[in-house]
Amino acid sequence: MPWRYVLLFIGAFASSMSVILIRMSHANSIVLSALRLLLAAALLSPVFWLEWRKHRTAWTRAHWLRTLPPSILLAVHFSSWAYGARQTVAAQASLIVNLVPIAMPFFLHWFVRERINRVEVLGTLIALAGVIVLTARDAVAGGANYWGNLVCFISMLLVASYVALGRRNRDFPSLWLYVIPIYFQAGLICLAFSLPWLGQFDAGSAREWVPIIGLACVPTILGHSLLNYSVRHLRGQVVGLIFASQFIFPAVLAVSLYHERLTPLFCTASVIVLAGITLVVFSAPTPPPPAVE
Repeated sequence: MPWRYVLLFIGAFASSMSVILIRMSHANSIVLSALRLLLAAALLSPVFWLEWRKHRTAWTRAHWLRTLPPSILLAVHFSSWAYGARQTVAAQASLIVNLVPIAMPFFLHWFVRERINRVEVLGTLIALAGVIVLTARDAVAGGANYWGNLVCFISMLLVASYVALGRRNRDFPSLWLYVIPIYFQAGLICLAFSLPWLGQFDAGSAREWVPIIGLACVPTILGHSLLNYSVRHLRGQVVGLIFASQFIFPAVLAVSLYHERLTPLFCTASVIVLAGITLVVFSAPTPPPPAVE
């Protein structure tokens, strides 16, 4: 239905704000991830209670255990993304981390046994060529961007596997009984690993809490929840393609906020990457019927 695509575009825009909000904060990346996830889970706790009361006979301990793997993936993704986004320019970070459609066919094959065809492999190689174009200059120069690009690429692989698990777990009785436990558990994981740096966080600073609240409400609650909703009802590669386009929003915002310049190299790499993504999307296998809410 068209309105589902509208919701997906809203989710893509909401998720694109993360790179801007992350760079507004000076908190350690793991501390920042823990706080945004736990705050999101706390804000959504009334929704979880209502959904649990509605579906408590259908939602079992097995469902809870199945949220553990995606919780681990999301915790590491958020932490690595918060770190990588600060090590390279916003446009490059957003472009690399949103190459989800490139890795998605492989994770879908591993998790739900969807076949990968030759055109998908070709599209993957083309898009990876774009990433090489994007990072080649930084690698030769030995600058900080090379490391930031690599961390963002690893973070992309993590979120691709997280989304693929969302497709496998479409049989949950409610979307909220899936995503809210993930936010909570991922927040606890980040909190446990952030203890060495937790004392450095300025809890009394409004300047720090503004981006944290923004991260919890916009990219997490709105963006990631709509991502998980969309992957339950739309073809996985279509979800990945639309989410991959979100690097455009922070790139434009970064021009005005951080005075970053969209170089010809970035624009060329973007065209190559989107060409590869387009091949992958339009050659994707037909998914199984969507889950019933």
